[in-house]
Amino acid sequence: MKGFEQFVAPHGYEMRITRFALFQNLYRSSDGAEMDLDEGRALFHRFFAEGVGDIDPAPGAREGLERLAGQASIIVLTNAPEHCREPRARWLKRWGFPYPLIINAGPKGPAVATLAARTCGPVAFVDDLLPNLISVEQEAPIVRRFQHVADERLRPLAPTDPDRHARIDDWPALSDAISRALRLR
Repeated sequence: MKGFEQFVAPHGYEMRITRFALFQNLYRSSDGAEMDLDEGRALFHRFFAEGVGDIDPAPGAREGLERLAGQASIIVLTNAPEHCREPRARWLKRWGFPYPLIINAGPKGPAVATLAARTCGPVAFVDDLLPNLISVEQEAPIVRRFQHVADERLRPLAPTDPDRHARIDDWPALSDAISRALRLR
């Protein structure tokens, strides 16, 4: 969110975090008008093509995933636009995330179900968006689901259902919980 916020500023927009949303938090700097959703999507696609390298990883994510990678396979499943595969892959490599990248579109449940069917061990899924967690619950109910909201400004605004999907916003605690859920050593 912070990287996108920095990207839109030179384009005449500012972010005001008032809800758990992306485009609905963007306003024209000149007159305070809400961003048009089509313009927001266009800027979002440009961001992934031009500005994705400016995103900082969530604190503790690299270390948490490294601990898990010693005993589990890690896959990055993203809804980034397909044309941004290479910039996203370069970002992952730059920050020390040497994991396969899968580009998805729409709900993530079908993709997670397909991936889970290809493994003989337990599977965990981490996402910030409740609809993706629900999709995984419906398509692959055996998968352990965790909600993680990296941007601390969005945490109090994020829809959550902790009775169905564990909500852990701290990566060291999250990697420990995943390790326990997957019964890793």
